Amino acid sequence: MNMQQVIEEGEQVLLHTYNRYPVVLDRGDGMYLYDIEGKKYLDFCAGIAVFALGYNNERYNSAVKAQVDKLLHTSNYYYSQPTVEAAKKLTKVTGMDRVFFTNSGAEAIEGAIKTARKYAYLRDKSTDHEIIAMNHSFHGRTMGALSVTGNEPYRQPFLPMIGNIRFADFNDLKSVKALVNDKTCAILMETVQGEGGIHPADPYFMKGIRQLCDDNDILLILDEIQCGMGRSGKMFAFEHYGITPDILTVAKAVGCGVPVGAFLMTERVAKASLVPGDHGTTYGGNPLAGCAVSTVLDLFEEYDILENVTRVGRYLSAKLEDLVMEYDCLLGQRGLGLMQGLVFDTSKATPGEIVKKALEKGLILITAGPDVIRFLPPLIVKEEHVDEMLAIFRECLL
Repeated sequence: MNMQQVIEEGEQVLLHTYNRYPVVLDRGDGMYLYDIEGKKYLDFCAGIAVFALGYNNERYNSAVKAQVDKLLHTSNYYYSQPTVEAAKKLTKVTGMDRVFFTNSGAEAIEGAIKTARKYAYLRDKSTDHEIIAMNHSFHGRTMGALSVTGNEPYRQPFLPMIGNIRFADFNDLKSVKALVNDKTCAILMETVQGEGGIHPADPYFMKGIRQLCDDNDILLILDEIQCGMGRSGKMFAFEHYGITPDILTVAKAVGCGVPVGAFLMTERVAKASLVPGDHGTTYGGNPLAGCAVSTVLDLFEEYDILENVTRVGRYLSAKLEDLVMEYDCLLGQRGLGLMQGLVFDTSKATPGEIVKKALEKGLILITAGPDVIRFLPPLIVKEEHVDEMLAIFRECLL
């Protein structure tokens, strides 16, 4: 079956909720993907920040294959050694104390919301608590996650959302303080806004939010589904700010392709929130997912991923800054580590057009909102891959 046949058949049977690019990807190796006709693509998307270890990593593949042959699923009525090992390693690298494994990032957000509301309910037995989220944020497409996503067009067709969600402006501490009252139970935000345009939190803002939460017994929920797992140059982006959240959500690169996410919390929150019967999942944290997470965390340490992200991230950032100085269609660059964005003057060039041109030339990129192109390469990327990407990217700007 050729590429066009696969695309035409897909259009007949897949629900049209994505405007897919006309490419049928078939296999991957390292930094590269290949379509079913053999065309090679340099990947600076990593499956939207998922494939941190690159494609076809032999150590990862072998571990997952061995677990498939051993045991895939048991349900959470029983313990699983791979899952316990994964939980031990994940709590160690996050600094959290307890973990609940989910199937996705959106489900991790759902669990975090429930945890915060149960915590507040046990405190005062009230059911009218409020959560403060951020404008231009993105937390997922399920109803709870969508309710805290600060993008009105995303929410509008599905109203009513879950109630008592209020939106402040990211990096504007005054706007958050203006919404805090005795009903506020949590402040939820991305440490680095991803879909909203690659906006890292300002240090003053982050520390101010942490203090605000401490002073008012409000839980700080940080969404590090995209910016966590080493992408910022530290294992989790909140480490750049010298603070710790009360609840943390992770997914994407934590499984490097196996669908798994998690929400984690401190022991203080765990002791005063969810109890047996409050939350559950059939597949979440099954032996296959546990094996994937445990293996990923081992390989991150073995490959010294954080050092590579810091070094190559600095190189990528500098090269993107050079582009801004060179091309008048570019207005700026921002980001942390290997989560970088270029801001476009859309009157001169649009990110969507550039992404399509890049794909035709064998480079995979994605946008972040209407005026930003995101650069999210696998965390094994080297300087020579950055140079290869830039050579193609420059052709697309001409």
